[in-house]
Amino acid sequence: MRIMTLNCNGIRAAARKGFFDWLQTQDFDAVCLQETKAQIDQLSDPIFHPDNYHCHYYDALKKGYSGTALYSKREPKKISRGLGFEIADTEGRYIQADFDGLSIASLYLPSGSAGEERQRRKMHFMDDYMQHMKSLRRKRREFIICADWNICHKEIDLKNWRPNQKNSGFLPEERQWLDELYDDVGYVDAFRVVNEEEDQYSWWSNRGQARANNVGWRLDYHVVTPGLKDKIKSAEIYTEQNFSDHAPVILEYSL
Repeated sequence: MRIMTLNCNGIRAAARKGFFDWLQTQDFDAVCLQETKAQIDQLSDPIFHPDNYHCHYYDALKKGYSGTALYSKREPKKISRGLGFEIADTEGRYIQADFDGLSIASLYLPSGSAGEERQRRKMHFMDDYMQHMKSLRRKRREFIICADWNICHKEIDLKNWRPNQKNSGFLPEERQWLDELYDDVGYVDAFRVVNEEEDQYSWWSNRGQARANNVGWRLDYHVVTPGLKDKIKSAEIYTEQNFSDHAPVILEYSL
């Protein structure tokens, strides 16, 4: 099973940059997208509904903002949208597809970089979402949560970690939240199971020459239940083409 996740920073913009042309050349079993920035009625063009996928969208109430999508080759037994709390459900931040014994989700965790109020909303979301992640562990199925998590976990996960320790995305309390998710609740950062190399980034600032110089952050990853840890075969970040300020993160599982 090959699964790809991408924050497309506007699905229509990504389409103009060739994302769907590239997608047709790939063989993914599931595709998770975040920050689609479109209402479903703005996506009537067939390009947004590739023939070989079952395509599901979850829009934010606010036009041109947030939103998630999930495509799968196999038809899901069930699609779930939302998490039951306000910021997730009004901003279209979570969509989940259920298959036999496996669920795949696309999550867009809020950014806090716009200021203190947004950071407070981010932390509130994280508190509520942690309870959701704990509840999933009690279910008798495996989960792959593909997301723009808007957090780097360790110093290896961003180029300039020292000056960013006071910035949203690398705050001690955010990193501690991931510690709890991995160490206490038992989830696994799938990418790091098979790739422990440095300079593995999935987002770059538009300022300066950040992307050209690979001064980036690893914000996008697959978080999986521990039963899938030994099923992870490979992980890569695709950087040959630019569809967004983020890059596709592709993992292969023996499922």
